[in-house]
Amino acid sequence: MTDERRTERADAARNRRAILDATAALLAEHGAAGVTMDRVAAAAGVGKGTIFHRFGSRAGLLYELVAEGAVALMAAVSGGPPPLGPGAPATDRLLAFFDAMTSMVTDDVELIAAYQAMPPHPRSAEFHAYWAQHIGALLREVRPDIDADTVGALLLSTVGGELAQQMARAGEVDRLRSAIEELVRSVLRDP
Repeated sequence: MTDERRTERADAARNRRAILDATAALLAEHGAAGVTMDRVAAAAGVGKGTIFHRFGSRAGLLYELVAEGAVALMAAVSGGPPPLGPGAPATDRLLAFFDAMTSMVTDDVELIAAYQAMPPHPRSAEFHAYWAQHIGALLREVRPDIDADTVGALLLSTVGGELAQQMARAGEVDRLRSAIEELVRSVLRDP
C-alpha cells in the first residue's frame, strides 16, 4: 500500500471507491465502450476533474481496477487460507488458484477485454512473474518430470484467452470452470 493510500482522507477514499464501483458497473452493463469519464463521473456522483486528478486517464482508471483484482489474488495466494493460500498440498493449491483466476477473469470479463486492448498495465510484468513463479513452483512439486514453466504458462493462457471471454459472455462460466479444472487435473495426473 502506498503512503498516499495510507494517508488518504475519508472523503477521498469514499470517492475513490465510488469511482471504481461505478466503472465496474458501467463495464458490466455496457462493456468498455460504455466507460467514458462523463458516465463514470455521473454514476459515481463526482466531478470529472476528480477522476482525472485521481487516476490520470481512462486507462489509469481501468488499470486500477485490474490491479485491485490482481493484488487481492496475490495476497490470497501468499497469505490467505488454504487451499489457495499456504498450507495445502500443491495439487489442491493449483486447483484453487486456477479456480480463483477463472473467477477473476469471468466475473470481470469486460474489464479483462478492455485491459487486453490497452497497452500493458505498468505492473503487468510483476503480476505475470508472480503467477508464473507460483504455478511453476507448485507444478515442479507435483510433476518434476515436466517443463513446469512452459506448461504453467500454457495453462494460464487458457484462463485469459478469447475462448474464456466468449464462454463467460455466453453464460457458460460453469462449463468453462469445469473444463479448466479438468485440464489442470490432466496435467497433475501421473503419466
